[in-house]
Amino acid sequence: MNLEPQQIFQLVSLLAVLALFSFSLRGHINYARWFRRWEADRKARRDAELAAEARQNAQDGDAPKTGPWG
Repeated sequence: MNLEPQQIFQLVSLLAVLALFSFSLRGHINYARWFRRWEADRKARRDAELAAEARQNAQDGDAPKTGPWG
Protein backbone atom coordinates (compact mmCIF):
# COMPACT_ATOMS: atom_id res chain seq x y z
CA MET A 1 0.00 0.00 0.00
CA ASN A 2 1.45 3.33 -1.05
CA LEU A 3 0.63 6.55 0.71
CA GLU A 4 -0.03 9.62 -1.37
CA PRO A 5 1.50 12.96 -0.38
CA GLN A 6 -1.89 14.25 0.79
CA GLN A 7 -2.34 11.29 3.12
CA ILE A 8 1.18 11.74 4.52
CA PHE A 9 0.45 15.43 5.14
CA GLN A 10 -2.81 14.53 6.92
CA LEU A 11 -1.04 12.02 9.16
CA VAL A 12 1.72 14.50 10.04
CA SER A 13 -0.88 17.20 10.75
CA LEU A 14 -2.87 14.85 12.95
CA LEU A 15 0.23 13.91 14.93
CA ALA A 16 1.19 17.58 15.31
CA VAL A 17 -2.28 18.42 16.66
CA LEU A 18 -2.11 15.47 19.05
CA ALA A 19 1.29 16.63 20.35
CA LEU A 20 0.03 20.20 20.78
CA PHE A 21 -3.04 18.95 22.64
CA SER A 22 -0.96 16.78 24.97
CA PHE A 23 1.39 19.69 25.85
CA SER A 24 -1.56 21.98 26.45
CA LEU A 25 -3.32 19.41 28.63
CA ARG A 26 -0.16 18.85 30.65
CA GLY A 27 0.07 22.60 31.26
CA HIS A 28 -3.53 22.79 32.45
CA ILE A 29 -3.08 19.80 34.76
CA ASN A 30 0.10 21.32 36.25
CA TYR A 31 -1.68 24.64 36.81
CA ALA A 32 -4.63 22.92 38.53
CA ARG A 33 -2.20 21.00 40.75
CA TRP A 34 -0.34 24.20 41.66
CA PHE A 35 -3.56 26.06 42.39
CA ARG A 36 -4.90 23.32 44.70
CA ARG A 37 -1.57 23.27 46.58
CA TRP A 38 -1.55 27.08 46.85
CA GLU A 39 -5.16 27.14 48.10
CA ALA A 40 -4.41 24.45 50.72
CA ASP A 41 -1.34 26.38 51.92
CA ARG A 42 -3.34 29.60 52.12
CA LYS A 43 -6.07 27.88 54.14
CA ALA A 44 -3.48 26.36 56.49
CA ARG A 45 -1.89 29.77 57.07
CA ARG A 46 -5.30 31.34 57.73
CA ASP A 47 -6.27 28.58 60.15
CA ALA A 48 -2.96 29.02 61.97
CA GLU A 49 -3.56 32.78 62.25
CA LEU A 50 -7.05 32.23 63.65
CA ALA A 51 -5.77 29.67 66.16
CA ALA A 52 -3.00 32.03 67.28
CA GLU A 53 -5.52 34.86 67.73
CA ALA A 54 -7.81 32.56 69.73
CA ARG A 55 -4.90 31.54 71.99
CA GLN A 56 -3.93 35.18 72.47
CA ASN A 57 -7.49 36.13 73.37
CA ALA A 58 -7.71 33.24 75.84
CA GLN A 59 -4.46 34.31 77.51
CA ASP A 60 -5.54 37.94 77.78
CA GLY A 61 -8.90 36.96 79.23
CA ASP A 62 -10.68 39.14 76.71
CA ALA A 63 -13.87 38.26 74.96
CA PRO A 64 -13.32 36.92 71.46
CA LYS A 65 -12.78 39.74 69.02
CA THR A 66 -15.18 39.78 66.14
CA GLY A 67 -15.95 42.17 63.35
CA PRO A 68 -13.71 44.39 61.30
CA TRP A 69 -12.73 46.60 64.27
CA GLY A 70 -11.93 43.77 66.64
